[in-house]
Amino acid sequence: MEPVFLTKLVSHNNDWLSVRQATIAENIANSNTPGFRSKDVEPFTSVISKTQLAMAATHAGHLGTVMDVAEPTDVKKGDSWLVTHSGNSVSIEQELMKAGEVARNHALNTSIAKSFHRMYLASLK
Repeated sequence: MEPVFLTKLVSHNNDWLSVRQATIAENIANSNTPGFRSKDVEPFTSVISKTQLAMAATHAGHLGTVMDVAEPTDVKKGDSWLVTHSGNSVSIEQELMKAGEVARNHALNTSIAKSFHRMYLASLK
Protein backbone atom coordinates (compact mmCIF):
# COMPACT_ATOMS: atom_id res chain seq x y z
CA MET A 1 0.00 0.00 0.00
CA GLU A 2 1.34 3.41 -0.94
CA PRO A 3 1.62 6.09 1.73
CA VAL A 4 -0.93 8.87 1.56
CA PHE A 5 0.67 12.25 1.06
CA LEU A 6 -1.92 14.53 2.56
CA THR A 7 -0.39 17.79 1.38
CA LYS A 8 -0.21 16.46 -2.18
CA LEU A 9 -3.84 15.34 -1.98
CA VAL A 10 -4.91 18.76 -0.68
CA SER A 11 -2.96 20.42 -3.50
CA HIS A 12 -4.63 18.23 -6.15
CA ASN A 13 -8.04 18.92 -4.63
CA ASN A 14 -7.37 22.68 -4.70
CA ASP A 15 -6.37 22.41 -8.37
CA TRP A 16 -9.60 20.53 -9.10
CA LEU A 17 -11.61 23.13 -7.17
CA SER A 18 -10.07 25.96 -9.20
CA VAL A 19 -11.03 24.20 -12.45
CA ARG A 20 -14.56 23.70 -11.14
CA GLN A 21 -14.79 27.36 -10.10
CA ALA A 22 -13.68 28.44 -13.59
CA THR A 23 -16.33 26.17 -15.13
CA ILE A 24 -19.01 27.63 -12.87
CA ALA A 25 -17.89 31.16 -13.78
CA GLU A 26 -18.12 30.24 -17.48
CA ASN A 27 -21.65 28.93 -16.94
CA ILE A 28 -22.69 32.15 -15.23
CA ALA A 29 -21.04 34.28 -17.92
CA ASN A 30 -23.00 32.43 -20.62
CA SER A 31 -26.32 32.43 -18.77
CA ASN A 32 -27.95 34.53 -21.53
CA THR A 33 -26.30 32.81 -24.50
CA PRO A 34 -28.88 30.95 -26.62
CA GLY A 35 -28.27 27.21 -26.80
CA PHE A 36 -25.55 27.18 -24.13
CA ARG A 37 -25.57 24.04 -21.98
CA SER A 38 -24.29 24.27 -18.43
CA LYS A 39 -21.14 22.27 -17.75
CA ASP A 40 -19.60 20.71 -14.68
CA VAL A 41 -16.37 18.86 -14.04
CA GLU A 42 -16.00 15.22 -13.16
CA PRO A 43 -16.26 14.56 -9.39
CA PHE A 44 -12.96 14.61 -7.51
CA THR A 45 -13.38 11.07 -6.21
CA SER A 46 -13.55 9.65 -9.73
CA VAL A 47 -10.57 11.77 -10.81
CA ILE A 48 -8.50 10.41 -7.94
CA SER A 49 -9.62 6.82 -8.51
CA LYS A 50 -8.50 7.03 -12.15
CA THR A 51 -5.03 8.30 -11.21
CA GLN A 52 -4.17 5.54 -8.74
CA LEU A 53 -1.48 3.13 -9.77
CA ALA A 54 -2.30 -0.54 -10.05
CA MET A 55 -0.58 -2.96 -7.71
CA ALA A 56 2.23 -4.94 -9.31
CA ALA A 57 3.29 -8.51 -8.53
CA THR A 58 5.83 -10.96 -9.89
CA HIS A 59 3.31 -13.80 -9.78
CA ALA A 60 -0.46 -13.70 -10.26
CA GLY A 61 -1.07 -15.53 -6.96
CA HIS A 62 1.00 -13.20 -4.79
CA LEU A 63 -1.38 -10.30 -4.41
CA GLY A 64 -5.11 -10.55 -4.40
CA THR A 65 -7.49 -7.80 -3.45
CA VAL A 66 -11.20 -7.28 -3.35
CA MET A 67 -10.72 -4.37 -5.75
CA ASP A 68 -9.92 -6.84 -8.53
CA VAL A 69 -13.57 -7.94 -8.67
CA ALA A 70 -15.28 -4.68 -7.71
CA GLU A 71 -17.26 -2.92 -10.42
CA PRO A 72 -17.67 0.85 -10.44
CA THR A 73 -21.24 2.10 -10.52
CA ASP A 74 -22.55 4.86 -12.75
CA VAL A 75 -23.55 8.09 -11.09
CA LYS A 76 -26.68 9.56 -12.63
CA LYS A 77 -26.90 13.31 -12.56
CA GLY A 78 -30.23 15.12 -12.60
CA ASP A 79 -31.14 17.66 -15.21
CA SER A 80 -30.66 21.34 -14.70
CA TRP A 81 -33.37 23.21 -12.84
CA LEU A 82 -34.24 25.40 -15.77
CA VAL A 83 -34.17 25.12 -19.55
CA THR A 84 -35.34 28.18 -21.43
CA HIS A 85 -36.97 28.30 -24.85
CA SER A 86 -33.63 29.32 -26.35
CA GLY A 87 -32.12 26.01 -25.17
CA ASN A 88 -30.01 27.57 -22.44
CA SER A 89 -29.79 25.28 -19.40
CA VAL A 90 -27.91 27.54 -16.97
CA SER A 91 -29.64 28.17 -13.65
CA ILE A 92 -28.01 31.08 -11.80
CA GLU A 93 -29.29 29.77 -8.44
CA GLN A 94 -27.81 26.33 -9.05
CA GLU A 95 -24.48 27.78 -10.20
CA LEU A 96 -24.28 30.04 -7.14
CA MET A 97 -24.93 27.03 -4.90
CA LYS A 98 -22.07 25.20 -6.65
CA ALA A 99 -19.82 28.24 -6.19
CA GLY A 100 -20.62 28.27 -2.47
CA GLU A 101 -19.79 24.57 -2.26
CA VAL A 102 -16.45 25.21 -3.97
CA ALA A 103 -15.68 28.05 -1.53
CA ARG A 104 -16.49 25.84 1.48
CA ASN A 105 -14.34 22.99 0.16
CA HIS A 106 -11.46 25.35 -0.55
CA ALA A 107 -11.68 26.75 3.00
CA LEU A 108 -11.71 23.20 4.38
CA ASN A 109 -8.64 22.24 2.32
CA THR A 110 -6.81 25.34 3.45
CA SER A 111 -7.57 24.69 7.12
CA ILE A 112 -6.46 21.05 6.82
CA ALA A 113 -3.18 22.08 5.19
CA LYS A 114 -2.67 24.78 7.82
CA SER A 115 -3.28 22.31 10.67
CA PHE A 116 -0.83 19.78 9.28
CA HIS A 117 1.74 22.49 8.65
CA ARG A 118 1.47 23.55 12.32
CA MET A 119 1.78 19.89 13.34
CA TYR A 120 4.96 19.50 11.25
CA LEU A 121 6.42 22.64 12.81
CA ALA A 122 5.52 21.47 16.33
CA SER A 123 7.25 18.14 15.74
CA LEU A 124 10.47 19.95 14.79
CA LYS A 125 10.63 22.02 17.98
